[in-house]
Amino acid sequence: MIKRYKTKKIFVGAVAVGGDAPVSVQSMTFSKTRDIEATLAQIKKLHFAGCDIVRVAVPDYEDAYALKEIKKRSSLPVVADIHFNYRFALIAAESVDCIRINPGNIGAKSRVKEVVKACEGRGIPIRIGVNSGSLEAQFENKYGQSAKGMVESALYNIKYLEDLGFTNFKISLKASDVERTVEAYRMLRVLVDYPFHLGVTEAGTLFHSTVKSSIALGTLLLEGIGDTMRVSITGELEKEIEVARAILKDSGVVKSGVNIISCPTCGRIEANLVKAVAEVEERLSHIKTPLNVSVMGCAVNALGEAKSADVAIAYGKGSGLVIKRGEIIAKLDEKLLVDKFVQEVEKAALEIENG
Repeated sequence: MIKRYKTKKIFVGAVAVGGDAPVSVQSMTFSKTRDIEATLAQIKKLHFAGCDIVRVAVPDYEDAYALKEIKKRSSLPVVADIHFNYRFALIAAESVDCIRINPGNIGAKSRVKEVVKACEGRGIPIRIGVNSGSLEAQFENKYGQSAKGMVESALYNIKYLEDLGFTNFKISLKASDVERTVEAYRMLRVLVDYPFHLGVTEAGTLFHSTVKSSIALGTLLLEGIGDTMRVSITGELEKEIEVARAILKDSGVVKSGVNIISCPTCGRIEANLVKAVAEVEERLSHIKTPLNVSVMGCAVNALGEAKSADVAIAYGKGSGLVIKRGEIIAKLDEKLLVDKFVQEVEKAALEIENG
C-alpha cells in the first residue's frame, strides 16, 4: 500500500488539496479567457471528463476582468495563471479560487507581497509555480536550470511567504524532462510539508506527454509524493484528464473502475482480440467499482489470469469460456461471449456495491 507524505491541507474552492484528500486532477483551458463563452464551454467539457480544478491564462487586463463572469458560471474551481504583471493577479483575486504565480517572472518581492495581501483578504490560496526555464537570475546564474536551482527558488519563495505570515499555498516544480522533474520534487518533499502540484511542463503531444507524465508522475505517486496533478498535452483537453486518471488508477493511488488485463497479440490468438478488448473497454467505461477483468485470446495465458480476475474471457477456436472468480460459468459461441462477459461484470460490480 502506498503511504503518502503528510502535507498541509488547503482548499481550492470546495476541492481539498493535501492532507488526507484524494489526489485531484487539473487541466487548463486554451481559449482566450476574454472569450467568456468559449472558455466556459471548455470548462464544461473538462467537468464532464472528470476534471477537479481548471486553470485559465490571464495575459492582459481584458482576460483579468472576464474572470468575474467565468467564476460565477463555472462548474469547477478556477485558478488564475499569472505571469509578468502582478496587477492581473490583484484583479483576479477578487473572484477566482486560487492564484498561480511564477516567482521567476513576477518581478520585485513587493509585487508578490501585494498578491499575498489580496489572496489573504479573500482567504484563497496561492500556487508557487517554479519552472526550470524561468528561474530568478540569482538561482539560474548559480545552479543553471537544474533541479537544485528549482528547489532553491521554491525555498526562497516559501520563506518569503512565511515571513509575511502566509501559509495557504501549494508548490509545483516543473521541468520539460522526467529526470529533473522527479529529482526536484524528491529533494523538496523532505524539506517542507506544503501540498505539491505535480506535472511535467511542455510535455508535448499526446504520445510524448503520456510517456513522460506516466514515468514522472507515476514514479512520484508510487513514492507517496503528490497532492494534485496535471498532465500537459498539446491537444484535446479531455485527453489530459483521461491520461491523468489512468496514471492514478494504474499506479494504485486510486481504486476505481475496471482494470482490463489482455494478452499481447501473437500467433496463438484464436479470435479478433483487438476488437474484443476495444468493445469491452467501451462497454465497461461506466463502471466505477474497482474490478480486475481479463480478456485472453488463447488457453496459454487465459486460465492463469482468469484465476485472479473477477471476470474473464478465454477465447478458443470459434468459442470460448466466461470465467467468474476462477469458476467457468459459460461456454459460448464467440459471437455471444462479450455480451455475457459484460453482463457478468455488471453483476459483479453490483454485488460489491451491495456488500
